Amino acid sequence: MGIHKFFTSLNDLERIIRCPGRFKFEEHNVAAHSWKVSQYAMFFGTLEEMNGTTIDWKSLYEKTINHDFAEVFIGDIKTPVKHASPELKQMLAHVEEKMMEKFIVSEIPEEFQGIFFDRMKEGKDATTEGRLLEFADKLDQFYEAFAELKRGNTDLEFVYMYQTALEKLLRIPLPTSVAYFKEVMLADVIAEETQIDIYSLTHEIINKA
Repeated sequence: MGIHKFFTSLNDLERIIRCPGRFKFEEHNVAAHSWKVSQYAMFFGTLEEMNGTTIDWKSLYEKTINHDFAEVFIGDIKTPVKHASPELKQMLAHVEEKMMEKFIVSEIPEEFQGIFFDRMKEGKDATTEGRLLEFADKLDQFYEAFAELKRGNTDLEFVYMYQTALEKLLRIPLPTSVAYFKEVMLADVIAEETQIDIYSLTHEIINKA
């Protein structure tokens, strides 16, 4: 048994479309999402480090590039479904965890299994790196929704995605990153010419935060 099966499974992530079943001007797949999340995390990790926070870069990169690998087994489940109840969210996480464990035992060479069990575990935790992963993951959801709203996609799911992602971004306990996002990036977002009133959607959430 070699690493071949793991490497070929990475191709499957390119075929898993995010937010399936909805009309979108731009399609996004899970593989591209993971790469973008790593880029966002690299920037905000740098920002945090410049402001005195110690960053475990190895941990951060491992968390970000691997955080959605388990979707190769169950696909991308829409955010409103995934968060419909705490019980459902917990059950889905349990299924992903067990399928990931089975895959590692079945397909990863024994001498690497311990490393993969550590790398493929849930990365969103109370560490700075776990919070940066959560921030970057939500930021990509925010940008995917923004891209649709900007071009005039009136599907209410993207309005929900945009506002939910924004609300969660503003509440993640990373004061330096949140302040930069709110004070610098959001100013650029609402300054863009869009087909939908992004200014009002954005300030509705900011005013609640």
